[in-house]
Amino acid sequence: MCGRTSLFADPELVRERFDADPVRPLEPRYNVSPGQSHPVVRNDDPDAIRFPTWGLVPEWSDDSPSSGHVNARSETLTEKPSFREAFAERRCLVLADGFYDWKPTPTGKQPYRIEREDREPFAFAGLWEPRSEGAASSATDDAAPDGGTTNGGRTGDAATFTIVTTEPNAVVEEVHHRMPVMLSPGEERQWLETDSTDALADLLDPYPAEEMHAYPVSSAVNDPKNDAPELLEEVAAEEDVQTGLDEF
Repeated sequence: MCGRTSLFADPELVRERFDADPVRPLEPRYNVSPGQSHPVVRNDDPDAIRFPTWGLVPEWSDDSPSSGHVNARSETLTEKPSFREAFAERRCLVLADGFYDWKPTPTGKQPYRIEREDREPFAFAGLWEPRSEGAASSATDDAAPDGGTTNGGRTGDAATFTIVTTEPNAVVEEVHHRMPVMLSPGEERQWLETDSTDALADLLDPYPAEEMHAYPVSSAVNDPKNDAPELLEEVAAEEDVQTGLDEF
């Protein structure tokens, strides 16, 4: 799955990379969790970077993003009522430069950061849903991180999103049995613009393992309140520490 992500790349690089302008300033984020806003490019407005809330809530549901869908399995997008219409009509690029997942160990779970070898920004395949003004969530596309608003107090169109997942590649399977769908640059516009769900399904494969790497990071990433560059630092994996103790 994918339950944490990040985007701290230079804002100008992000703007040029995705050929879109943010509706509010991009701020570095090192530990984005569900229930928080995050930059996406939607298929209904591909020239803008918007900030919906992570946790997809179907428009017909009264749920809040805190109980929304963090991930959507690629294998069942055309079957699940929560995703079927969004897959056909409301797709987005979820902008990122890495994500975190947790590997089981004898003493608990060790967090790992997973990213491209070149550490460049990329896009997850995502789905989005609009939220009516009277919905349970007050999250908006241009809401400020502290819950306030920008653009002179205008809130814009509320929305939520989810990240599509698939089978893991050789790098990720050492950590978890699922991974987010990472689109190559050539696939991003196809994801936004293609009408055929069969053609879209062809994009939902694991990212090439040779272009990725994973490394253990501090358990500080477990707390969503922690959001600092120090979270990116590599640490000794718990299993490696335990092995060293056994050999001592």
